[in-house]
Amino acid sequence: MLSDESAAVIEATLPAVGEALDEITTRFYATMFAERPELLDGMFNRGNQASGAQRRALAGSIAAFAGALLADRDARPENLLGRIAHKHAAVGVTDDQYTIVHKYLFGAIAEVLGGAVTPEVAAAWDEVYWLMAAALIAREARLYLEAQVEPGRPWRQWTVVERREETPGVVSFLLRPADGRPAPAARAGQYVSVRVRMPDGVRQLRQYSLSSAPGTDVRRITVKRVHGGDAPEGEVSNLLHRTAREGDELTLSAPFGDVVLDDGDAPLMLVSAGIGCTPMVGMLARLAATGSTRPVHVLHADRSPADHALRAETHDLVERLPDARLVEWYEASADGGGPGARSGQMLLEGIDGPALPADATVYLCGPLPFMREIRGQLLRLGVPARHIRYEVFGPDLWLADAQSRTPRGVQTVASGCAGPR
Repeated sequence: MLSDESAAVIEATLPAVGEALDEITTRFYATMFAERPELLDGMFNRGNQASGAQRRALAGSIAAFAGALLADRDARPENLLGRIAHKHAAVGVTDDQYTIVHKYLFGAIAEVLGGAVTPEVAAAWDEVYWLMAAALIAREARLYLEAQVEPGRPWRQWTVVERREETPGVVSFLLRPADGRPAPAARAGQYVSVRVRMPDGVRQLRQYSLSSAPGTDVRRITVKRVHGGDAPEGEVSNLLHRTAREGDELTLSAPFGDVVLDDGDAPLMLVSAGIGCTPMVGMLARLAATGSTRPVHVLHADRSPADHALRAETHDLVERLPDARLVEWYEASADGGGPGARSGQMLLEGIDGPALPADATVYLCGPLPFMREIRGQLLRLGVPARHIRYEVFGPDLWLADAQSRTPRGVQTVASGCAGPR
């Protein structure tokens, strides 16, 4: 729990710190990587650094954690901590790295805020940092133990047994453990990190959802090629598309991720857009493999049927489930989409047939604007916020729930789920 003395200081300084967090985290990363360049080799993604996504993620998580402590001093934001811990475990974060981050982060705070950082202010924010760090260290230790890997070493070699061209720009890789031992346990909805060595010798990594049922020793990831545009080229996705072929080996982490298919019997809604379909297909495959009779609404939005990755498999899986229904929206044109395909953007109100169940557990994945819009539609239709679970592809977090609890003046950070994390 946050001490009374620190709580008063944090409440007084959080707006000012929140406004300076972007500058603080920019200076933090620049200084840390200048003095510790080895951290860019296999730990931090260069694309996320170049786009600013990583620093915005750090700023958002600190602000959200501090705000949550002020909102309820006797509780911690478990969802936030769980999400971060899974992402950390998937890239091999270790306890000692929290000390490294602390050194450079608090150095940046002192540089940016100057004389405003009195000993009392420094002590209070130090308490917040180590409360958050201790909670994450404990969670990550449990995750490593459950995954049966050494802390910081979740990696294993996998052999590409098949490469499938799904759509122009989307490829699936079927993988088997190269050492012949059983695949690690996984749950539908989880992801793995893929770590590759780039032409300049630096290792880079990205996370990809398991797009197949996790019950066999052959696992599948489905990779969208990320082109530049307004953001950096996707180094890992482009390398995999260019070079990964049958017989090659890839370095994968153990599976992690806390947005997983539950084992209950409540109705399900699997709502996705674009490459956000990948965890949903994994969940559908799991439901079909276990003979589930749960009511399932599968809702997907894409540019066109030709751009819809894993579309035929999705149709097949829905047909195998006794109480499943599929509705698709295609922004460009629904031509070729089959019966029931709709043109335009996803609109949940007015769907023909059985009403969307208000008691359903909803899994949501897609670009940030899509997720925000659909979450709003779901809430207006009476689906409780606690029933809506979302997966985020990217280093930062969509803090939809935390935003409502964060003190005024503090900006939290949001991200979309539209491709590799």
